Amino acid sequence: MMTGSLRDAAAAMDGRLVTVEPDALFSGAAIDSRKVAAGELFFALRGTRADGHRFVADALGRGAAAAVVARARRRELGRRAPRIEVADPFAALHALTRHVRARALEHLVGVTGSAGKTTTKDLLAGMLARRFRTAASPGNLNNLYGFPLALLGIPDATQWMVAEMGMSEPGELALLSELARPDAVVLTNVRPVHLEFFGTLERIAEAKAEVFAGLEAGGTVVANADDPQVVRIAMRRLAAAGGEAVWYSLAGASPAGAELTLRVRDLECPARGLPESRFALESIAGGESVRVRLPLVGRHNVENCLAAATAAFRFGVPLAAIAEAAAAATPSAMRGVLRDSGEAQVYDDAYNSNPDAVARALVAVAELPAQRRWAVLGDMLELGPEAKVFHREAGRQAARLGFAPVVGVGELAREIAAGAAEQGGTTAWFATAAEAAEFARAEIAPGDLLLVKGSRGVGLEVVVERVLGRS
Repeated sequence: MMTGSLRDAAAAMDGRLVTVEPDALFSGAAIDSRKVAAGELFFALRGTRADGHRFVADALGRGAAAAVVARARRRELGRRAPRIEVADPFAALHALTRHVRARALEHLVGVTGSAGKTTTKDLLAGMLARRFRTAASPGNLNNLYGFPLALLGIPDATQWMVAEMGMSEPGELALLSELARPDAVVLTNVRPVHLEFFGTLERIAEAKAEVFAGLEAGGTVVANADDPQVVRIAMRRLAAAGGEAVWYSLAGASPAGAELTLRVRDLECPARGLPESRFALESIAGGESVRVRLPLVGRHNVENCLAAATAAFRFGVPLAAIAEAAAAATPSAMRGVLRDSGEAQVYDDAYNSNPDAVARALVAVAELPAQRRWAVLGDMLELGPEAKVFHREAGRQAARLGFAPVVGVGELAREIAAGAAEQGGTTAWFATAAEAAEFARAEIAPGDLLLVKGSRGVGLEVVVERVLGRS
C-alpha cells in the first residue's frame, strides 16, 4: 500500500499537524471508521446521515495514523487526538489525491460507460499486470469519494492504475476525471441508464464525454466502434483536442477513415455448452493470432474482453500474455457469477440492472444448457417516464427466449410479469425480494438454471442466497 509522511500529507492539504510526529508515516485512507486499517488516514467527512467527526475516536482506536478534521470542529476532539486540521476534510481528501497522483503514480487509465465498466476494468488490470506493476480500483470505488480511497490505497511503485469512473449526475464525471488525470480512457458504451436524471441517450453520452476533462491533449481514447454515441463523442474529442483513437469492434466494423487494432474470429459463445467463450484474437496489422478462453458468460463479456485487450495491446502487452490473463478472469460478486446449489444453478447478476444489461443477460443464459430456465427480475430504477415500457419489453423478451416462469419483483416489475404474460409465458409477481426468495426456494428443481437480476435497491441477493440454502 502507498506510504507517505504525515508532514507531506499535511502540506499537500494545507493542514496543521496536531499531536503527531511529523516524520510519522501513513498508508492509505478511509472515510468509514468501521473499515479503518492500521496506519490509514481517517477523513472525518460530514454526510447526509452521519458526521465523521463523531467517529474520530473509534477510527484512532482501530489504528488510524491520524484523523483529518475540520478546524472549526477541533474543540470537540480530545487534546491528544493525533490529527491534521484542515478547512474542509472533503476538499483535503481531493488535494491529497492530486498530490499522490502527480508524484507516486506513473500512468492511469480510466474506464467508463453505461455497462461493463467493472468487468472491463478487472480484465484490463489483469492484462496489464502481466507486464507492469498494476493496481485497480477495488469493487465499485468509482466516484468522488471512492476513487480517492482507491488511489491512496495503491501499492508503492505502481506503474499503471486502472480506475473505474462512474457518474450519477451531470458534472460528476468531469470532476472525477480532473482528479484522476488519466493518460488514457476506455469508453465501453452508452445505454439507457439514469434516464430519470438525463432524459435522453444523447444527454447520457454528453455526461460520459466529461471523462475527457482530465485527459490531456494528445491522450489515448479506446472506444467502442459498435456504439454510435461512443463514436460521436470520441470523434468530437479527437477533432477538438487531437490525440489517438484506438477502436475496437466485436462486429468487425470501424468508423470511416479509422482502423481496428484487434479482431475476434471463430467465436464460440458458449463454447461446447460450457459457461465460457472461446475465440481467436488477432492483431490486424501484424497478423499474429492467439486462442483465447474466457471463463465469463455471454457475448457482452467477449466485448468487454476485446475492449480490455485492445487497450492492453496498445500499452505494450503481448497477445500471448493477454490470452493468459483472460483465461484467469473471474466475475465480480453478483455480476454474472454462475453458482451451483448442488442440483440446480443460479446465474447471480443481482448487483444492478438496466434494460440493455437485462437483454444481454437473458440472451447469455438462454444459450446455456439446462432442463428449465427461469428468471427472477427486479425493478430497473432511474429510467424516467419510459420505465414501464422498458420493463414490459424485458418481460416479453424473457418469455420469447423460453424463460418460464418469469418472476417480477417490485412495483415496476409488475410490467415484467405483464410483458411475459403477453407472450404466453408463465409468470409471478412479488412486492419484495424476501417474498420472491421463498417462491424461488420452493420452485427450484434439479436441472434448473435461474437468472437473478435487478437494480441494487431491490436487494435480490437474498433470492440467490435462499436458493443456495445459505439463508
